[in-house]
Amino acid sequence: MAKERIRIFDTTLRDGEQSPGCSMNVQEKLRMAHQLDRLGVDVIEAGFPIASEGDFEAVQAIAAVVRRPVVAGLARACPGDIQRAWQALKGAAHPRIHVFLATSDIHLKHKLRISRQQCLAQAEEAVRLAKSLCDDVEFSPEDATRTDPEFLLQVLAAVVAAGATTLNIPDTVGYTTPEEFGELIRAVGRVPGIEKVTISAHCHNDLGMAVANSLAAVAAGARQVECTINGIGERAGNASLEEVVMAMRVRPDRHPCDTAVISEQLYPASQLLSEITGIAVQPNKAITGRNAFAHEAGIHQDGVLKNPLTYEIMTPKSVGVPDSTLVLGKHSGRHALSLRCEQLGYRFDRRELDELYRRFVVLADRVKHVKDYQLLELVREDGMTCQRIPPASAETVPMALAAAAGNSHGQPYPKRFPLPLSTDFQPAQLSLNSMAAHPGDQEDYLWGV
Repeated sequence: MAKERIRIFDTTLRDGEQSPGCSMNVQEKLRMAHQLDRLGVDVIEAGFPIASEGDFEAVQAIAAVVRRPVVAGLARACPGDIQRAWQALKGAAHPRIHVFLATSDIHLKHKLRISRQQCLAQAEEAVRLAKSLCDDVEFSPEDATRTDPEFLLQVLAAVVAAGATTLNIPDTVGYTTPEEFGELIRAVGRVPGIEKVTISAHCHNDLGMAVANSLAAVAAGARQVECTINGIGERAGNASLEEVVMAMRVRPDRHPCDTAVISEQLYPASQLLSEITGIAVQPNKAITGRNAFAHEAGIHQDGVLKNPLTYEIMTPKSVGVPDSTLVLGKHSGRHALSLRCEQLGYRFDRRELDELYRRFVVLADRVKHVKDYQLLELVREDGMTCQRIPPASAETVPMALAAAAGNSHGQPYPKRFPLPLSTDFQPAQLSLNSMAAHPGDQEDYLWGV
């Protein structure tokens, strides 16, 4: 049975760009749009054309050159915004006007200062105007999760009758919970004419539940998810595109659906966005953070070296990360230390490794992460009688680098480049003899850490 297809609507260039410090110029938006195209997203929300001349130019430029996905432009529910959006989008191969209007009582009273009846009429008129310009019209009732449900459904029915082809349900302030949001999406599924319309979800992360809420929406019938690379966006951000996509891919038993996203392009997209905005990805960020496939604890390192599946639920390469990394720190074990020493050209027997490990832990307590040159100094400082493995090549560390690394004589250190770790869901194929040398599983496990 074929999996249901979920459309990925990427709003990195619009909602994401509204994050403090994340604004992009036209050329930067174009670079990011091309990467989103390579990533395989279905819709690129390129910007808010009425917001500035730069935003208009960026939407127009992306619409002209990025031809595969739908290109959307945001517009408030008023004629000037809608016409400006169409002017920017009309050269697109697949244009979409995305109209929004707040529907919650708190927004109607304090922000828009209009009645519910005025809101209903304005939404209907705006969608009708957008539809006269563009066949593909999306409507978003801003602050939907704090809107009276009966009024929300009344507005949605009116805009469907006016020609909306996508109904997006925004959790604008990150207020809802997965169970509650799922119930709301199921209620939207009862709107007259909904069978001809795509239900979408747009979740913010103010309570840390944007991805969970998005997945709950999919389970309840939504077939489009609005999200951003690295989860950037207003305040605490949006649902993270990479997390939504990989949750479906890793857990098809719970999410029997998929996207057209090319997951190997997730990490490149994350890195490009970070480069453009200058905002680093948090180290422990799921999927794309630098620690997502890094292991320091000895128990984890030992398990990953034997079979990556012990501690990795997806392969690094499946999301575009080059490989797993083992970080040598005070929590590391003998197994990882032994592997790194062998990669650097040294092999030890059990007694020698125990002695090196003792001194390694003392150093790691002081410096946090032990680098290769520090490990080599440890090996040499007591004249350890280890077996020297011939280097795989003649490549060496340059003298200037060796001096900077702490070799006061400026002599080059013979150095083998790191061997890649296996990242498929198969036991790691290593050139170590540690497992064979210790036949008892429990003994090997304890020795490894």
